Amino acid sequence: MSNEIKVVGVLGSGQMGIGIAQVAAQAELHVCLADISLEIAEKSRGKLVATLDKLVEKNKLTKAQATGIAERIHPKGSIQELQECDLVVEAASENYDLKVKLFRELDKATKPNCILATNTSSISITKIAGVTTRPTKVIGMHFMNPVPVMKLVEVIRAIQTSDETYEATTSLAQKLNKTVVTSKDVPGFIVNRILIPLLNEACFTLQEGIGSAQDIDTGIKLGLNHPMGPLELADLIGLDTVLAIAEVLHRELGEDKYRPANVLRQHVAAGWLGRKTGRGFYVYGDKK
Repeated sequence: MSNEIKVVGVLGSGQMGIGIAQVAAQAELHVCLADISLEIAEKSRGKLVATLDKLVEKNKLTKAQATGIAERIHPKGSIQELQECDLVVEAASENYDLKVKLFRELDKATKPNCILATNTSSISITKIAGVTTRPTKVIGMHFMNPVPVMKLVEVIRAIQTSDETYEATTSLAQKLNKTVVTSKDVPGFIVNRILIPLLNEACFTLQEGIGSAQDIDTGIKLGLNHPMGPLELADLIGLDTVLAIAEVLHRELGEDKYRPANVLRQHVAAGWLGRKTGRGFYVYGDKK
């Protein structure tokens, strides 16, 4: 069986999904971009076209390059339309029950040799693989946000993942001009095992009144030479996503040090999820 991947499916056309679609299309692969309706997938592709046009205006892409990227992305309105794909990356919300449902559907809809990857940032790949009839062909492929800018992809092997699947996935990531790190299938993998406790500790620091959000972020940016402060980074990621990952770490690792800060829970309960809702630890347009 050939490991060559020519057609990539992306399931979920939100911020991560459209970013994955963009980098795959930039690598001259054909991309099937699927969502719960064709209208949603087409709208996401339209937003990407507008972004590509801005890159052309800034002389970061030629018009021909932007047109080629857009033309290689094909919106789809259902999982059933991913049957031609050689690899599908699931990029839905960070919710175990949802991912299990989608992987069961992908297992039925895609051809038997299609690799099924998940962009999960914390959920067990081994558990997801276990609900399919092709566990050796399931793998984690965790892109960083924003996908077109960030160079890293974490590849996570389930205990069932075959060497062939791992090699094909790693080769694809490199073709997308990404640097690969390989993680064991443990909660949070490498990046979020370290990042989420940092963001959560910043929440505790705010909650305890040790400093303002601005002081905490400025302190970390200038004191540790980070490009963004932890609270503004949490707003960018989405506070609901940060909370979901923190809860996975706390539940699965069973240590109190991973307990999510109450201020984080309160912001999520209030619907203050960060940039995507216009308010998180900061209010947007006041702070961009």
